[in-house]
Amino acid sequence: MIENIRMLILLLAVLAAATMLAERLKVPSAILLVLIGLLLSFLGGLPPLELAPEVVLLLVLPPVLYSAAFNMSWREFRFNLRPIALLSVGGVLFNTFAVAVAVYWLLHMDWAAALLLGAIVSPPDAVAPLAVARKMEIPRRILVVLEGEGLANDAVALILYRFAVAAISVGVFSLGEAVGAFAGIVAGEITWGIGVAWLMLRLRRWANEPRIEIVLSTLTPFFAFWPPAQLGGSGVLATVAAGLYTSWNGPRLISAATRLQGVFFWQSFIYVIEGMVFLITGLQARAIASRIGEFQLSQLGLSIAVIAAVTILARFIWVFPAVYLPRWLFPAIRRRDPSPPWQWTFILAFTGVRGMVSLAAALSIPIATAAGLPFPYRDLILLLTFALILITLVGQGLMLPWLIRRLGLAHAGRKERDSERVEERRARAEAVRAAVSALEELATQRDPSPDALDIIRLLHQDRLKRIDEHGEAAQAAPHPAELHDEVERLLIAAERERINALYRVGELHDEARRRIERELDMREARLFR
Repeated sequence: MIENIRMLILLLAVLAAATMLAERLKVPSAILLVLIGLLLSFLGGLPPLELAPEVVLLLVLPPVLYSAAFNMSWREFRFNLRPIALLSVGGVLFNTFAVAVAVYWLLHMDWAAALLLGAIVSPPDAVAPLAVARKMEIPRRILVVLEGEGLANDAVALILYRFAVAAISVGVFSLGEAVGAFAGIVAGEITWGIGVAWLMLRLRRWANEPRIEIVLSTLTPFFAFWPPAQLGGSGVLATVAAGLYTSWNGPRLISAATRLQGVFFWQSFIYVIEGMVFLITGLQARAIASRIGEFQLSQLGLSIAVIAAVTILARFIWVFPAVYLPRWLFPAIRRRDPSPPWQWTFILAFTGVRGMVSLAAALSIPIATAAGLPFPYRDLILLLTFALILITLVGQGLMLPWLIRRLGLAHAGRKERDSERVEERRARAEAVRAAVSALEELATQRDPSPDALDIIRLLHQDRLKRIDEHGEAAQAAPHPAELHDEVERLLIAAERERINALYRVGELHDEARRRIERELDMREARLFR
């Protein structure tokens, strides 16, 4: 036990040091953590570390998915649902069967095992590519599609994985039953996820205490994920549905104090989880390398080359038709959503990095079948999966910044950011005017302190002047002792209502809404302080 605690503290120290080093080297921290884990795994003094698959699938994946879905803009997700679905469903299915056909014909693996390997390596992991893409300011739509694909593709891959494992273990497979089960799982998980989020939001509002609410928010992804996963589903769609529902409805039901504390908690929580997973992924090298002796190196090298080439090429083969073919076939789509530049499509196809879900699925393969026989190709599948993760994460991940610059996409989203700043400035001004209107209405309906009203009027007039002249964020309100607290709370509520109204009708982007909402939360927190 003491040894495990020491190991955990050491890994946390390595995580912090690697993150600081990654910032200075201008490389994604995920890639550097995997490389450091690889180096540490072969150094003396460290015990061999093998990641338990249930840790990733049951403890790591739920909060990571929930946080990503919560931070995702529901409006942008819905607008890009077609490309997201084509990549996360069609792309995963195509990649699965492309890999299966390749290993069946070239490596002579059984069909069932080939499909299992295809399902394991089919879902891309968007963590490292998104970190690079955001820093380089590529167009927002590419980011949204990548992030949306990352939310849904794990579900499709894990469902295919469960079907393949069951077919190998039991020896029976029915395509019709599988399709029906797939549709039932999708509908059931989405319904369950929304139900869990609805209940948790009501419980949090009833509790009305930030510490309890943060605990409930931490439990939400696990309550959404575990039951479907135990009943034969993936749990992924339920968790994503819970996160999206909470993000859309949370502003009306979650208090300002809870949001302020929850942001810091969840950012730190996800940072530690993702960092530790990438670090431990690298540390798996020693345990996985011990299995190499069972295979001929030439055969293993050929297998790795085939899997890597097919996996990378299959994404390109799928992505280009998925982007352009619907527009060629349906003029309505072309008019509503013109074709993007080929550079956008190329970068979408290139970001097929594999990560923790593929490794966890490979580690989760049973040791024996239902008949008690050794599970066929288990060690080979694990080796191939780990090699593919290294090739795509390190190779493609390090090439991505250079490629973005070569394609002319670096800072291509800057005009979008400038436009959004103008939109945010207009929303701030409308929010302040809504507060001024509420103040005048309040003055006619009640008899508040004239001095307090004068101070508040001057404050909001100054905020409007600063927004009109500089477009800067409004200054914080004076200390609550100088104001009438009830009046200030009513005005904050008026601003918040206006901002949320602009967001819901599509006149304000989600990131801008979150920034303004945070400022309102801080003003409201000062009143209670």
